[in-house]
Amino acid sequence: MKRAVLLILLALALPMATFASSGIDFTNSGGTLTGTNSGLALSGSTLIAVNGLGGGGLITGNNLGSLSFSTGALASGSLQMGGTFAAGGSFTITGNGTNGVPNGVIFSGTFSAPVTWTLVTLANGTHNYILTGALTGTMGGTNGVTVQLTVNTGKGFFNGSTQISSGDTNIVVPEPGTLGLLGTGLVGMAGLIRRKIKIC
Repeated sequence: MKRAVLLILLALALPMATFASSGIDFTNSGGTLTGTNSGLALSGSTLIAVNGLGGGGLITGNNLGSLSFSTGALASGSLQMGGTFAAGGSFTITGNGTNGVPNGVIFSGTFSAPVTWTLVTLANGTHNYILTGALTGTMGGTNGVTVQLTVNTGKGFFNGSTQISSGDTNIVVPEPGTLGLLGTGLVGMAGLIRRKIKIC
């Protein structure tokens, strides 16, 4: 009876443990956002800060790498007034080996859900646009979210090309300790079940 209770408690605890995770925050600046009804694409944006990579602290610099992406096609709304782009496309963060940031692709993924393109009209009548999307990709089965802010377009609307003022991307990565705990728990459960089957 004691073993059955322990087995049940272990089975209940393991899913809770898998939710423990840590986030890596990437900040980018500049770059050109171009768009048509086929989708939006960002190129030439510079990575200027990384926080939490490899369990470390904040790394800053004028050029730590680059961030680029493309979305799926426009699904609703318009480029000028805001809308939604289909999931898909690509999203890549690349380091250049500066200040402890690795050299090469750090994150490669895709938009896992529709991407929101929001027009914000400020009190002075000028416009900003905000792009928000959920991501999934490499780095050990990760999920994340990105928010990209455009440069103010004045009283005009998005005309197919604008500059990005800043962007923030947060990638959630399962902690190695959590994955180890999950593996140990599963091995323990397998042993208990095997032993129970041999007794019966």
